[in-house]
Amino acid sequence: MPTVVAALIFQDSKLLVCQRRRDDSNPLKWEFPGGKVELGESHADALARELREELGVEAAIGIEFFRTGYRYKEVQDEFLLIFFRVEIASSATLQNLVFERFEWSDLAALPQYDFLQADKELVLLLASGSMRLD
Repeated sequence: MPTVVAALIFQDSKLLVCQRRRDDSNPLKWEFPGGKVELGESHADALARELREELGVEAAIGIEFFRTGYRYKEVQDEFLLIFFRVEIASSATLQNLVFERFEWSDLAALPQYDFLQADKELVLLLASGSMRLD
């Protein structure tokens, strides 16, 4: 089963959310930064690589926070999606290297974003307070 890793970057009581480019698959949908684990990579190494490629930052990959399986209708294979707590230095400057845009969101406001379907279960748990990041 293919594995995708995603970062939950929480600073100043806000969570980083990223919008896919309009020319990407699932255009303008919101997601958490991250991507596919390549052959031979650990989950942490893959997520650290993705954060360098997408946001130009070095990150400390923390504990696994949530996991779910998902299959999009247009894709045959189900994939495993694993979310990790991630720390970046408060002095780090995020660079938008691949997204339409990114924002820092209050947890309660997360459902207002049009997230990828695979992220929606976690989004609702975070917004409702059923799962806490702090």
